[in-house]
Amino acid sequence: MIADAVAADAAIADSLVAVAIVLLSVAALVALYRVIAGPSLVDRVIASDVLLTTLIIVVGTEMAINGHTRTIPLMVALAAVGIFGSVAVARFVSRPVPESRLTQEEEL
Repeated sequence: MIADAVAADAAIADSLVAVAIVLLSVAALVALYRVIAGPSLVDRVIASDVLLTTLIIVVGTEMAINGHTRTIPLMVALAAVGIFGSVAVARFVSRPVPESRLTQEEEL
């Protein structure tokens, strides 16, 4: 009786792992498409943030499935890379364009 319950729980856990793999793979592929297709720099940055977040979730899912905490420093480092990258791009995008550069582009 107990062995049947344990087997049922293992089957449910395997099914949930398979669903998580499929969902995370689809999310990563959609984000990767947006990184490649663009159309603007901001779209690519947002998509790369989504891709990085998906990677952090994959690492966290692996940690939960295997029952360990060894990859927490990796997750923190990935989160820091995402934050610093987003801030750097936001500062770059928000810079005003110099007046001389505008006139040169208009002449072309």
